[in-house]
Amino acid sequence: MIVGNGEVGEGEAGIIEAADFVVRFNDCRSYGAGGSRTDAIAVCNTGRPAKAMLGSPEWRAHPGVVSAREIWSVRDPEKFAAMRVPLDVSHPDLDDFCDDYTEAFGAFCAETGKAHVVIDKSIHEAVDASLSAFAPAPYVVPSSGMIVIAEVLSKFPGAEVMLAGFGHVGWEWHPFAAERQLVDGYIAAGRLRRLGGKTLVSSSYGA
Repeated sequence: MIVGNGEVGEGEAGIIEAADFVVRFNDCRSYGAGGSRTDAIAVCNTGRPAKAMLGSPEWRAHPGVVSAREIWSVRDPEKFAAMRVPLDVSHPDLDDFCDDYTEAFGAFCAETGKAHVVIDKSIHEAVDASLSAFAPAPYVVPSSGMIVIAEVLSKFPGAEVMLAGFGHVGWEWHPFAAERQLVDGYIAAGRLRRLGGKTLVSSSYGA
């Protein structure tokens, strides 16, 4: 079960709780209304979201963070290091977007007895290639949700994978329209299932 930061529909918490493995994102906004089981937290390990989480005692003490067995860093440091100079030209306002905090998340995991998984840049690049079929408008990076979906489908091809809390809306530089089309294609092919629910708009580039 991959639980995004959108609102989870009434009655869906029980389905999420019954899953064998639950992934949430960043500050676990889905925790509570979307159940409490949290096996892994996928984090934006660069830029402002990473700095905010690591510097927050509240994040470190969040029951979802405490109970998670794994932290997944969705941004390969090598990939984002290579993006820094082009982004300085195309999006100068994102001057801290590629600041890397992967080692700090690794240290947090070592301190708290969690496994630290860094999603390889090959997943990011495969998502970019898949999204290109839908002719997205220029974007900076796929959303963390799309990266995690691709990672799970790659690593666990035989698993039943369900989504909750995915509205495909948020930060303007994620290709959400193309991501919705790609996810709908995976659903049509039987690779994913989607629980219903309302959407919650996030303005953070860490969504």
